Amino acid sequence: MQQEQSFESLLEASFTKNPICEGDIVSGVVVAMNDDFVTIDVGYKSEGIVAIDEFRGINGEVGIEVGNQVEVLLEGGDDTTDGCRLSKVKADRLKVWSEISEACEKDSFIEGTIASRVKGGLSVLIYGGVKAFLPASQVDLRPTRNLDAFIGQSYHFRVIKFNKKRGNIILSRRVLLEKERIALRESTLEALKEGQIVDGVVKNLTEYGAFIDLGGIDGLLHITDMSWGRVNHPSDMFKPNDEVRVKVLKFNEDTERVALGLKQITEDPWVAVPEKYVPGTVVRGKVVSLKDYGAFIELEEGIEGLVHVSEFSWTRRLTHPSKMVELGEMVKAVVLDVDVDEKRVSLGIKQLDPNPYEQLKERYPIGSIVKGQVRNVAEFGVFVEIEEGIDGLVHISDISWTQRIRQPSEIYNKGDEIEAVLLEVETDSEGKPKISLGVKQMIPNPWKRIAKDYPIGKTFAAKVLRVSDFGAFVELEEGIEGLIHISEISEDKINDLSEVMKPDQTVNVQIISIDSEERKISLSLRAAQRQAELANIQGYGKDESGGATLGDVFGEQLGQTIDEDDPSSSE
Repeated sequence: MQQEQSFESLLEASFTKNPICEGDIVSGVVVAMNDDFVTIDVGYKSEGIVAIDEFRGINGEVGIEVGNQVEVLLEGGDDTTDGCRLSKVKADRLKVWSEISEACEKDSFIEGTIASRVKGGLSVLIYGGVKAFLPASQVDLRPTRNLDAFIGQSYHFRVIKFNKKRGNIILSRRVLLEKERIALRESTLEALKEGQIVDGVVKNLTEYGAFIDLGGIDGLLHITDMSWGRVNHPSDMFKPNDEVRVKVLKFNEDTERVALGLKQITEDPWVAVPEKYVPGTVVRGKVVSLKDYGAFIELEEGIEGLVHVSEFSWTRRLTHPSKMVELGEMVKAVVLDVDVDEKRVSLGIKQLDPNPYEQLKERYPIGSIVKGQVRNVAEFGVFVEIEEGIDGLVHISDISWTQRIRQPSEIYNKGDEIEAVLLEVETDSEGKPKISLGVKQMIPNPWKRIAKDYPIGKTFAAKVLRVSDFGAFVELEEGIEGLIHISEISEDKINDLSEVMKPDQTVNVQIISIDSEERKISLSLRAAQRQAELANIQGYGKDESGGATLGDVFGEQLGQTIDEDDPSSSE
């Protein structure tokens, strides 16, 4: 009953007010409400309606009910059917224009609460319900994609633009933040010193480090200064907005660049490395990285050692360390060397097992015969695998006593099985053996008897193998060759030796010199001819060797010469 009387009294009072005009802010009574509109009696010719959304708060609830008195703007209209046009939002704006103008003139801030997200930015309620627009670019110092995170939050704003006629109010939060940041920056720069421990907030991450907001100024925490250990990416340690305590490593007041360090707050673990990781010590660690040249083993935080690909096995030939270990695997290794200045620890895994090469000389004494498969053929020799992982080299000079070999590939192919004599075993700087093998040593050296079998002055028949510009090569016996130099063929000048001597031709030659070390035998055709002629003159008869003499080779030329010198010789 009291509610009805109150409502009637308010209604009666509304009719007794002075006449109202368009553009006035008037007080009215809520007489009806539905899901879309609120009907208000303002004492005009007809009642007016206002969209119910103009009465919703930040939480979406309507803050009025029937019988409440509200202030609205009379926009106009006298049609009794449609009613007058009213606006609560515009009334609220008009009430605060003077306050907004004053805030702009004094460059002061106003308070507001972000109500909702709208196109291009956010809607902010100021002065108890007036809607203003906050552009997305003015929300924060940096562009932000998640505008919804600001809804419901109250902040201070600066009015950067307003239009009373259109009822537009544009706010900025960024202007105030920048002003605060400038003041904070000046304060930070005054206090900042190298070696100082400061607190900051992770601003953003890059491939090479993290930028830390120290208070109005950003410092770079490089990835190499985050930890004494391995950091693959800054995101492995931080995420934006993380609070972090760092040390100022360098500060340039002119450029205002700040280099920060996190690992420098703790003691460098390399200080204790020389005493802790003595060469020969067996250690245990986790495989943290695999490269073509080896595997990095984390021995402790900040300390890594490298197992070179050559230090995994005594015998296996590895092309990549992944053949032996995997990422994350715990392995044992032996410390080989420590370089504190370069911060390097060399490790070996094969050293955990006995060196098979140390017993190599016992298994293969010098002079023993070994059998193996040709693993590789090079220009200088062939590599023979005498057991898994152990090769011996047959140098090109140790393939044959007698043959002149230009390329080992002329005789051997990869995969061929051969026998050889072990000539020598040496060890290189890495402890690996260098084994020398010889194939020719499987038979006696024929050059040791050549000087006896073919003394100087001996004359015998030999077969021409090949003819060159400087002489002819003949075969004394299988595998033994001698050279008849062109000067030892005839007293006369020879323009083209290939017209005089042919391959497979048998000739009488005389040994004129032998060099067993260089494996060279010099022969003479004309010396053999002179010896044959002398024998004939002394009555020893014609040469019985069966080989062609100098006269046979140069028959026509010699015959013509004799006829010219002694005409009576025809008789």
